[in-house]
Amino acid sequence: MQNAPRRTNIWLSSCLALCAGGLFLFNAPAQLPAEDTVLSTIKEAMKQYEKGDYTAAASNLNYASQLVLQKKSEQMKTLLPDAPPGWQAEEASSQALGSEVLGGGLTISRTYTKGEASVHLEVMADSPVLQSVLMMTSNSVFASAGGGKLETVKGNKAIVKYDQDNQGGEIFVVVDSRFVVVIKGRHVSREELVLFANIMDYAKLAKS
Repeated sequence: MQNAPRRTNIWLSSCLALCAGGLFLFNAPAQLPAEDTVLSTIKEAMKQYEKGDYTAAASNLNYASQLVLQKKSEQMKTLLPDAPPGWQAEEASSQALGSEVLGGGLTISRTYTKGEASVHLEVMADSPVLQSVLMMTSNSVFASAGGGKLETVKGNKAIVKYDQDNQGGEIFVVVDSRFVVVIKGRHVSREELVLFANIMDYAKLAKS
């Protein structure tokens, strides 16, 4: 019976050791995340290039470029403003296109509603549409051809079109000669359309 306390101490020591080991495993650092898809694709393209497989290398580089555009468009969605008082905002969306599709570029957009009224706000970057809008903002004849008027929105050149009879219109704003912000409204007043043009943070957009 004298050995009983000793056996008990050994048993307790073993249990404590196992518990300590379990805590160590439980608190072990998580595994590192898998390698970034963009980086792994570029590395694969480099290997293909070194082997002389230029077609495969070009394909992978184009794919990596598309992935980068997607990441950028997701990041830019935060630039779309919240709904002004009385309006509801839908979830923002984004789309990135390679140069082989409609000239490429990326687009972020969001729709706002209030009863029957709706406003769709869209930002286009690196888009071929930019050149057409730049041409219109530099010549009043082109701007007025479609019923538009040259104006400025927070210091940026803009074209404002509004149809009083149909209570709808659109505004094109050129930002830093790189972005086109398009605001299209249905069943809205001209003041409501201009409101959405003014709640956009163009200075922040220009820095993106």
